[in-house]
Amino acid sequence: MQFDSQASELRNSLGIQVRNSVKLKRIMQTILSLGNVLNQGTARGSAVGFRLDSLLKLTDTRARSNKMTLMHFLCKVLEQKLPELLDFPKELVTLEAATKVQMKCLVEETQAFSKGLEKVVQELSASENDGPVSETFCKIVREFLSFAEGEVKSLTLLQSYVVKNADALAHYFGEDPARCPFEQVMSTLLSFSRMFVKAHEENCKQLELEMKKAKEAEKGKLKK
Repeated sequence: MQFDSQASELRNSLGIQVRNSVKLKRIMQTILSLGNVLNQGTARGSAVGFRLDSLLKLTDTRARSNKMTLMHFLCKVLEQKLPELLDFPKELVTLEAATKVQMKCLVEETQAFSKGLEKVVQELSASENDGPVSETFCKIVREFLSFAEGEVKSLTLLQSYVVKNADALAHYFGEDPARCPFEQVMSTLLSFSRMFVKAHEENCKQLELEMKKAKEAEKGKLKK
């Protein structure tokens, strides 16, 4: 009775895709370049890459004034040099939904469908020996199975595809899926995206404040 709604819900979860963002890739290249410049002359000054969780540490590194973080500086550099990259979160519209997907749960749910289908087949087989009393029941179950068997097969294939691509996504970012599973990759990217947007907004507010002060100072000079 619940098959349709449960299958639809599972398919929606399995169907979530995180599109590779060209803008995110270019931002990561910029972060690597900034890191190498800042670490020039040290053992870390010629890195060819960085761990994904390093994205969340950009707000920890602060300037001497303690007001600007490396994330603020990144946004400032992009604003000046590559402003077209500032809206990269728009390329990751499914990111938040993807963070709610748990691979282990998806696998277990798909397996539960297969096992449930097996029980239905067994029940049908047993009921077929009951004669006329179960004739209507058997007819309805056969109709259900003609649809459900194909649906479960489709879901199983889709689940296998999603798990495979989830591991491939970790490899794409240079991570080991065993150490940095899909859920962690998605959570890290979502947090980075939000921190980036916040830092950019703070930069814009700071710029507006500075412009306002400059205008007030200019007015003061004119009055004198």
